[in-house]
Amino acid sequence: MERLGVVGLGFLGRGIATCLLGHGFPVTGYDRDPAMRNEALRHIEDGIGELTERARFPQELGRTWRERYVEAGSLHALSDCDFVIESVTEDLQEKRAVLTEIEAVVRANVPIASNTSALPISQLQAGLGHPERIVGMHWAEPAHLTRFLELIRGNQTSDAALEAALQLGVRIGKEPCLVQKDIPAFLINRIGYAMYREAAYLIDMGVADAETIDRAFRNAVGLWAVVCGPLRWMDLTGGPALYAKAMDGVLSSLCNSSELPVSLRTKLADGDLGIKNGRGFYRYSEGEARQWQEKFRKQVWRVRDELDEYFPIGVTSVQLDMTDETAS
Repeated sequence: MERLGVVGLGFLGRGIATCLLGHGFPVTGYDRDPAMRNEALRHIEDGIGELTERARFPQELGRTWRERYVEAGSLHALSDCDFVIESVTEDLQEKRAVLTEIEAVVRANVPIASNTSALPISQLQAGLGHPERIVGMHWAEPAHLTRFLELIRGNQTSDAALEAALQLGVRIGKEPCLVQKDIPAFLINRIGYAMYREAAYLIDMGVADAETIDRAFRNAVGLWAVVCGPLRWMDLTGGPALYAKAMDGVLSSLCNSSELPVSLRTKLADGDLGIKNGRGFYRYSEGEARQWQEKFRKQVWRVRDELDEYFPIGVTSVQLDMTDETAS
C-alpha cells in the first residue's frame, strides 16, 4: 500500500488519519467542509506529538508527516490511493452515496473500508459496482492510541479485501477482531448495549443510583477487563458450568425489552449529551468535564502500556475462513 485515503475528517476520521500518518503511511484526507479539514490538521499535529513524546515514535515524525499528507479539495485526489477508509456521519444513505462517489474515482481493485459502529455492511454494499471490496472497519477513539479495531465481513466481501484490511490493521498497531457474520452493532457494541440497557433498567427500577452502579462496575469489571474478556473471565473464576448454574435463575429477571429504558428515553428527549453539554447521568461544569477527559486519556495510556506488555502486537491469531469464491 503506497498511499491511503481517508474520507470524512470529523471526530474519528481525523484520528484515523493521525494513526496512519503516525505509522509512516502517505495519506490523502478529504472532507467537504474546509473547517473540518483545518481542524484535522490541528488534531494530527497534536496526535503525532503525543505519539513521539509518550509512545517513543521517531521524533522526525513531527516534521515529516506534513510531507506525506495531502489535504484534498475533492474526491478525485484519491485516484492514486491503494486503500480508502470512509468515515462520514453514521447515516446509511449518506455513507452509500459517498461510497458510490469513491468507487467512481479509485481503481476497481482498491479495497474500501467503511468506519461504522453499527450499520450493516451488506446494506452498504448494495448497488455498488464492486461490492466485494467493501469491508467494515470499526475504530475506537482515540483512534491513534487504542488497539481496538473490528473488521466486518459483509455478505459480498471478498477474502482479498478482508485480508488487506487485516494486514493494514496489524501494520498500524491494532489487534484486529474479525467479525465473520454481518449483524447489527457487530461484537463490542452488542455486548455494550446489553450492558448499558441493564444499567439504565436498574436505575428505572430504583435498585441503585448512577454513582452506585458505576462504582460497582468500576471496582469489579475494571479489575479484569484489560487482561481478559468475559468468556475467559468465566474460565478463570469457576468455569462456564458454574456460571450457567448461577445465570439460570437470574436471566429471566434481566431486562430484555426492545424499547429504550425510561431513563434513556428521558435523556434523549432532554438532549443530554454528557460532557458535551454538561448534562447526562451526571452534571458537569466545564472544569469537571475536562477533568474526566484527562482521567480517560491517562487510562488510555495505562491500558495501552499494559496491553503491550501482556499481548505484544506483531503476530495475530486471526485466521481468515477462505471460503469466499470472490477472493483473488
